[in-house]
Amino acid sequence: MDRLLSIIAGVSILLIGVVLLNIRRAHIRVEYSVSWLGAAASMLALSQSPWLLTQLGHLIGVNNQPIALLLVVGALFLIVFFRFSVIISELKDANIALTQKVAILEYQLNAIHEKLQAPSRK
Repeated sequence: MDRLLSIIAGVSILLIGVVLLNIRRAHIRVEYSVSWLGAAASMLALSQSPWLLTQLGHLIGVNNQPIALLLVVGALFLIVFFRFSVIISELKDANIALTQKVAILEYQLNAIHEKLQAPSRK
């Protein structure tokens, strides 16, 4: 069990480091990195606090600490993935609306351009 907790602690520290490095290099926006940092910090806290992990295990009805930790970690990442699915859906909708507005503006610009050229042809 100690080995699993140590591995999860190492993975969470690595995840925090990767997220911070990507923030510094501007590969990820700060508002999107908060979810990842929160999940990694929760993993680190749970892996380093056996008492907290035991209490959480009793709360969810699991007596085995590693199983409880894996359930919590899985739930955290499901929440993060759901949050990003919502963000991607909103961005897709905004992209469609923006594309439609650009098409309307392009149509209006072409109509104005044709109007201006029509009298000069006569």
